[in-house]
Amino acid sequence: MSALEVELWAWYALVIVVVVARLVSRTLLYGSITKLKVDDYIMLFTVVCHTVLTVGVRVLSYTPTNLIEHPEGMTFTPEEYATREFGAKMVVVVEQFQMALIWSVKACLLIMYSKLTTSLRQNLIVKLVAGYVVISFVVMEILYFAVWCRPFWHYWLVPANDIQCSWERNHMITNAFVNITSDIMIIALPMPIFLKAQLPLKRKAVLVGVFALGVFTIISAILNKAYTFGDPYGSEWIYWYIREASTAIIVANLPFTWTLLQRAFNLRSFNGKSTGNTPAANSRFRSAYGNLTSRTGGEKRNRPMGLGDLDASESQEQINDPFGIPLKIYQQNEVTVTSEEVDAKEGRSTPPGIIPNGVSFTSNGNGHPPTRARSQDDNTSGEGDFGVTTTVGRGI
Repeated sequence: MSALEVELWAWYALVIVVVVARLVSRTLLYGSITKLKVDDYIMLFTVVCHTVLTVGVRVLSYTPTNLIEHPEGMTFTPEEYATREFGAKMVVVVEQFQMALIWSVKACLLIMYSKLTTSLRQNLIVKLVAGYVVISFVVMEILYFAVWCRPFWHYWLVPANDIQCSWERNHMITNAFVNITSDIMIIALPMPIFLKAQLPLKRKAVLVGVFALGVFTIISAILNKAYTFGDPYGSEWIYWYIREASTAIIVANLPFTWTLLQRAFNLRSFNGKSTGNTPAANSRFRSAYGNLTSRTGGEKRNRPMGLGDLDASESQEQINDPFGIPLKIYQQNEVTVTSEEVDAKEGRSTPPGIIPNGVSFTSNGNGHPPTRARSQDDNTSGEGDFGVTTTVGRGI
């Protein structure tokens, strides 16, 4: 087994372990595998892309393509032609899956940052970066399929009559620019939040360190393109090609494994408090990403809590839980009673508030107006009765 194969499968195994740890952690967090979020399924798609990429790079390590250093005067047997044509097609497949993998990882990170910055001013920046990532991918694909090499099947023509169809120089330049610039933007996005978060210094260092691993991804992308331009007929670029894709997936998944690590090693929550055994303790600093979110002190004091602070999966008990305030609802009722006595014979009435002696009122306690109770002096033998008009006003 060659050195490339050893490194290739080692990276693949590490990626699978980290992604599985993420999915287990998320399942523990939400209580069911059916409650996984959109970014979890996108990450499953990246595993498919990484599998195809790994197999494709393995095939290209021993399969010639239409990238030939001196094609003048060369002739090929039908078998050689078919082999090189197959290799050229594999280059197209591998490149497409590598781009799909890298941009899917970017999407997962941006979804995470969007939830971390909900109701914060940084959320607008996240949306702008997301727009740049989407537009750059669409433009890059349009250029790849419709501009750089025409007709499209010349990508596997043997030998290629255009360097853009075999070396893909213009595509590599475009890919390098949009990929590296978007990576820098994405890595820079969470740093202000983590630095302001009320977390112990060691835990801040861990978070910054995890996302700083993305710097290695950028270095891998730079070296991948450097070797591609410097020695397009060599094989050194393949190592950095797979390193870039593998480290990108690992960096995007490490922050989601904290819940699993808590359960496995009985660790404290990431804010430094004990996890406890009660649901309230477990959910106090738990967001959609497992105890990673934390507002700064100023934001916690100055900004009232709103619906934007809640994840769709959080229960009602978690509404006030982050602030340590129990959920209580108070209602105050005020009832005003105004009474007038009406003489049935003469039509005279007594001033409001004067109630005849012996007349009492009882309240039903259910919001209905009070009823008049009969007194001992009530005339039961047909003598003139007093009518009483009662007005009830209720305020809250």
